[in-house]
Amino acid sequence: MKPLILVTNDDGVHSPGIIALFKTMKEIGDAYIVAPDRERSAIGHALTLHRPLKVEELRENVFSVNGTPTDCVALAIHKILPRKPDLVASGINRGANLGDDITYSGTVSAAIEGTILNTPSFAVSLVGDKPFHYDTAVIFAAETARYILTKSLPYDTLLNVNVPNVQKTEMIKGIKITRQGKRVYDNAIQDIYSPWGDKHYWIGGGKPYWEQGEDMDIQAVLDNYVSVTPIHLDLTNYDAVDHLRKTWGV
Repeated sequence: MKPLILVTNDDGVHSPGIIALFKTMKEIGDAYIVAPDRERSAIGHALTLHRPLKVEELRENVFSVNGTPTDCVALAIHKILPRKPDLVASGINRGANLGDDITYSGTVSAAIEGTILNTPSFAVSLVGDKPFHYDTAVIFAAETARYILTKSLPYDTLLNVNVPNVQKTEMIKGIKITRQGKRVYDNAIQDIYSPWGDKHYWIGGGKPYWEQGEDMDIQAVLDNYVSVTPIHLDLTNYDAVDHLRKTWGV
């Protein structure tokens, strides 16, 4: 039996990235798309609780959902797919998911939901600006998918893959296994005004700053490597547990 692969994203069911990923996953297994009906970028791990969700079958094996990436994975696994998937592939995101970006990313959150539901999962993103070279990213998405299907992943762990947005694969030096970096944005909240002079705020943009470190995801991509970061769902700081027990006296 071919492996069943769920393909999803946060850029929407019609985005070029998900179409490219879907075509590649169909070469590996029996692929289905279940994705948001519109862009849901930076929505994080949001789950829709206060309204019903509508699923529409657009064509064979392609479904849209008027909800979040997390909704899509949950509905796909529990209601839409013919059986539990062997893999969740989320992407290809148009833009980086590096460092602290992963806490906001709907692309990564879809892979998190797959992991929560005991399905090996990965997220893949293109790091750079337009034009996006999805043909480059799908090569490494396919390699990641085949690795996971063959070797599996550690418990409660997903892979966050970031591919430099270059036209020729030969420009990429290789793959690095990395750790999550630290990236913050300066001046990311802009003041804007309505035609009537009312002040509003627009979140977005800003200049990114990051910690230096050869083993960090951000540095790997800057050096033209594909960054593969294992993300663990257990967020407990175990060093802090010991520290708090000693200093709090409990």
